[in-house]
Amino acid sequence: MGILDSINQPSDLKSLSLDQLQKLAEELRSELVGRISANGGHLASSLGAVELSIALHRVFNSPVDKIVWDVGHQSYAHKLLTGRRDRFATIRQQGGLSGFTDPSESVHDAFVGGHASNSVSAALGMALARDLAGERYHVVAVIGDAAITGGMAVEALNHWGHIGTRMIVVLNDNGMAISPSVGAFSRFLNRMRLDPRYEAAKRRAKATFSHLPFGEPAWAAGKRIKGRVKRALVPGALWEEFGFTYVGPVDGHDIKSLESALTRARDYESKPTFVHVITKKGKGYPPAEEDAVTFHGIAPSGAKSVPGPSYSQVFGQTVVRLMRENPRVVAITAAMLDGTGLAPAQREFPKRVFDVGICEQHAVTLAAGLASRGFIPVVAIYSTFLQRAFDQIVHDVCIQGLPVVFAIDRAGIVGDDGKTHQGTLDISYLGTIPGLIVATPKDENELQHLLFTATRIGRPMAIRYPRGSGPGASLDADLHDIAIGKGEILRSGRDVAVLALGTTVYPSLEAAQILEQKGLDCAVINARFAKPLDADLILDTASKLKRVLTVEENTLAGGFGSSVLQLLQSHGLCDVQTRCLGIPDEFVEHASQQSLRTRYHLDAPGIASQITSSFADLRQPLLHNQRRSS
Repeated sequence: MGILDSINQPSDLKSLSLDQLQKLAEELRSELVGRISANGGHLASSLGAVELSIALHRVFNSPVDKIVWDVGHQSYAHKLLTGRRDRFATIRQQGGLSGFTDPSESVHDAFVGGHASNSVSAALGMALARDLAGERYHVVAVIGDAAITGGMAVEALNHWGHIGTRMIVVLNDNGMAISPSVGAFSRFLNRMRLDPRYEAAKRRAKATFSHLPFGEPAWAAGKRIKGRVKRALVPGALWEEFGFTYVGPVDGHDIKSLESALTRARDYESKPTFVHVITKKGKGYPPAEEDAVTFHGIAPSGAKSVPGPSYSQVFGQTVVRLMRENPRVVAITAAMLDGTGLAPAQREFPKRVFDVGICEQHAVTLAAGLASRGFIPVVAIYSTFLQRAFDQIVHDVCIQGLPVVFAIDRAGIVGDDGKTHQGTLDISYLGTIPGLIVATPKDENELQHLLFTATRIGRPMAIRYPRGSGPGASLDADLHDIAIGKGEILRSGRDVAVLALGTTVYPSLEAAQILEQKGLDCAVINARFAKPLDADLILDTASKLKRVLTVEENTLAGGFGSSVLQLLQSHGLCDVQTRCLGIPDEFVEHASQQSLRTRYHLDAPGIASQITSSFADLRQPLLHNQRRSS
C-alpha cells in the first residue's frame, strides 16, 4: 500500500514527514502518467504542479480556505489529494471526473477553471466577500505564467493592488502556455527566473554593512542602498510596485521551500502577497519534460488514428498557401499556434503570424487595426475562447465592416474537455451581429474553399469547423470562390427535406439512406451558411415538400434552425411542418464526441429516428411499407 492510498482528504497530509511527502510526489506522478496515458488529457501541466499541490494543502485548510486554480488542467494532483482518488480512473470519461476544476464535483474546487486568466478576479471577489461578511479564511489564486499575461488577469491585478485586499496569488511559472509563453511579460519573467544577481548582491551588501562601526546611521544608509539594489535587480520589483509583498522565486519542486514561502504568505496579514514559484512543465516524466508542447494534452492509449489530416491541419495548410499567394494575408492566434495549426505558417512567415498570448480581445482588435490599413487578417481562435471577444467582434470589426476572417476551431461538440470547451454557442452569438457572414463547411475540402473565399470578399466572415478529422474528403488542387449565402442540394427527395449544417451533413445523407430502405424519400441540403441563409433554396424546398428538419451542432436557442423558422414565418409558410434538431438548452458535459452525438441524435441513426418521430403523417406509409416488405 502506497502513501497515496492513505490520503482521503487534505488533512491527511499534515502528519507526513518530508521523506514521505517526496515519496507521495513520486506516487502522484506515477498515477498521473498511467491514468492520463490511458484516458487522455492534460499531462505535462499537472506533472509540473505536483509538489505545489502538496504544499498548498499542507499550508492551507481547504475547503475553508479557498484555492482557485487558473485553468484546471494543472489541478489533477489536487484532485487526487482531495478525496477523488477512487474515482480518478473515470477522469474525462462520460459520467466521471471533469478534466478541469468544478465546484459541483468537489467542495475543494472553489471555482470553475476551464478558461485561462480568471483566477485572480474570482479570488479577489471571494476575498472581498469574506471581508464584507466579517469572516476569516485565506484565499489563494494559482495562476500560470501564460495566464497571468491575459488581459483579465492584468485587470484583476491592477484592481487588487489598488484596494490592497488580503489575498495570495501564486504564480506557477514554467515558461509555457500550451506553446512557449510569448510577450514582454514573459521575457520579464524569464529574466526573473534566470538572473541570480539579486541574491548575490543582497548577500554582499549584508556582509559589508554588518562590519561597519557606524551604528544606526550606517544601518539606515545600508537599508537605503539595499532598497536601490533591490529595485534595480530584484525579480519582485514589478509586483511590489503594484503594492504586493513579493515572495520568491521559489523552487516549485522543493516541498520544504514551498511550504516555507506559502507559510510566510499565509501569515503576512497587512498586505496582499505574491508568491513566485518556478516549476518545470512535465516534471518527472522525461518525454513530457523534453516535449511539453506535445504532452500538454495527449490522446488516450489505444485511440484509433483517423486517416487524413484534421480540420486544423487543413486550415493551417490553406493559410500557408494563401499567405504565399497574397502578401496582405496575415494570421493571428491567442497562444494556440500548434492547436490551431498555424505553427507551419509561423515558421514560414514569422513576421506575418502573430501569437498574442492568452488575449483574445486584443487579438480581434489587433486584427481590426491591421484590416483598417489594407491587410487581411485570419484570426484563429477556439469557439469557446472567442466568446471572450464578443464586444471586439461587434465594435471593432463588424461596425466598421472590416475584412477580418474568423477561423473558429473546435466548433460544435468537442468531447471529453467538457462543458467549458464545447463550442455549441457560436452560431447563436455570432448570428446576432449585423454584417457578419457565418459559414460552416461540410468537409475538409469545403473548408479550404471557404477560407479562400473569405480572404477575397472584403467583409467580415466567420468559418466554424470541428475538432478532429472530417469525413476524409479529397482536397481540390485549385481553390475557388463559394457564393456567399448559397447552399447545395446533395440529394433530392419528395417526403421530407433535411437542412443540414457542417458536421451534420454526412450523417444526414446516411440517415436518408437508412430511411430509403424503409420507403421514405428524403432530400438533403448542405445549408453551408448559417448567415445569410440561402432563402431562395430553403423557401422553394419547404413550399414543395411541406416537411423540414434542420440539423446543427449548436444550441437550438438562436441557432440555424431558429433562423430557418423565422424565415419561413416571415414568408407566410406556416403550413410547413418544421422540426429543429440540435443541442437543447443545457451545457454539454464531457464524453467522447461520438457518444455525445449519439446522445443528442446527431448521428445517422439519431437523425433517421427524429425524422420518423417528428412527422406523424409519414408513419402510416412507413408502417405500410414495413408490412409489405415482411
